Amino acid sequence: MLPEQLEAIYLNNLALFSKAGVGYQQWQHEPILDFETDQRISAELGITAAPTKSLFMKLKGGGHCLLLTHRDSRLDSKLVKSLVGKRVSICSNDEMVAAIGCEPGAVCPFGLPEHITLLIDPVLYSFDELMYTPGKPTMTFAFASDKLDVLLALLPNPQIQLPSAPDLQAHIA
Repeated sequence: MLPEQLEAIYLNNLALFSKAGVGYQQWQHEPILDFETDQRISAELGITAAPTKSLFMKLKGGGHCLLLTHRDSRLDSKLVKSLVGKRVSICSNDEMVAAIGCEPGAVCPFGLPEHITLLIDPVLYSFDELMYTPGKPTMTFAFASDKLDVLLALLPNPQIQLPSAPDLQAHIA
């Protein structure tokens, strides 16, 4: 992983917030590459935003997509297949790094190559704020979830909203 790639992803995210006119908070901390560290750092820094998860997947026959969801949500591969028309599987770390430049455990949902389809889980809109890693595992960004669509509208990526599951929020809490 080249530091220049991570810096470019980070700067892309700053530019996206600026262009969208969306306010955000950011924190610098030790590297977060797993959920346990994420929970500990969030508690230490008083971050109350809902943690997101960006699952980078490959499509059978070629191509990639990314599922942006809540950290505790599970992948419904049958649902994703019905939406993208191909079977999906989680990418290997090496393939992911080569495709998008993010470190495993610190996948950024914004600023991906434009051919990568984004799958957006509507559970994200049920939280007041969302947090994610902007490429650098030593940084965390948070923003109001009601601004997610404003950010997504500025991205060139194809986007698919997952169907709503009203009872999913109860399973996450």
